[in-house]
Amino acid sequence: MDSSSLNSAELQRLISQEKERAMVNEMVAKLTSACWDKCITGTPGSKFSSSESTCLANCAQRYMDMSIIIMKRFQSMQ
Repeated sequence: MDSSSLNSAELQRLISQEKERAMVNEMVAKLTSACWDKCITGTPGSKFSSSESTCLANCAQRYMDMSIIIMKRFQSMQ
């Protein structure tokens, strides 16, 4: 390969990495918003209650599990 195609390949790799990073950031923002709305019902204090902590952990785990299922489904469609 010549240097221009190497630069192009490197650029494509960097673009792909940035897209992945943006998708992860978006997922975290959506997870935070959805789980916060579901689990934090009152004004938060300096610490989460045990029920809030449990709810947040379960919500985040379900969200991540569903995201993995959806990603696998899309990958199998390609």
